[in-house]
Amino acid sequence: MSELRTLAVLLCAGIGSRFDGSTHKLLADIDGQTVYERSAHAALSAGIGPVVAITGAVELPPILGVEQIRNPHFAAGQGTSLRLALDVASERGYSSVVCGLGDQPLITAAAWRVVGGATDSQIAVATYGGKRRNPVRLAAEVWPLIDGVGDFGARQLMALRPELVIEVACAGFDLDVDTLEDLQAAARLLAEQGK
Repeated sequence: MSELRTLAVLLCAGIGSRFDGSTHKLLADIDGQTVYERSAHAALSAGIGPVVAITGAVELPPILGVEQIRNPHFAAGQGTSLRLALDVASERGYSSVVCGLGDQPLITAAAWRVVGGATDSQIAVATYGGKRRNPVRLAAEVWPLIDGVGDFGARQLMALRPELVIEVACAGFDLDVDTLEDLQAAARLLAEQGK
């Protein structure tokens, strides 16, 4: 039996049009780190495999251990970034990817780890309070079923093929930083945690 190899992927290519701060939302500061840095450090700390960030609309600072790959078609939607990540994983011989979003800075390394270890199904999705969110583990067998069109990622596939999906309960907060209010809410949650 071949060794299972996992690639951790952060989707970071979006325009971030709803964020009306002075910078792109991924570069906004939360307690001394950018939104992107917090998301990337969680993926790195999980230790499930190499980490790739799919970039597009904004140049992100380099982070040791994170390879950046630019999606030239980022404006066509998140699906194009996921498709690019799956193609990279396929070319490099990975057997699964675990995908998260660069604008979810409160997703923990533990969530990445537990979803990455959920190998009893072809798709594993994190849940927070029963709600499906990120990260999501996709085994290589389902990659051909993801068309890379639009802004949907793997949601359509999970809806069409529920028998392939297991849910993995995770602790933490699944907040997306899409607006300034979201950024402020994330900062409050961090402060409450004392982190």
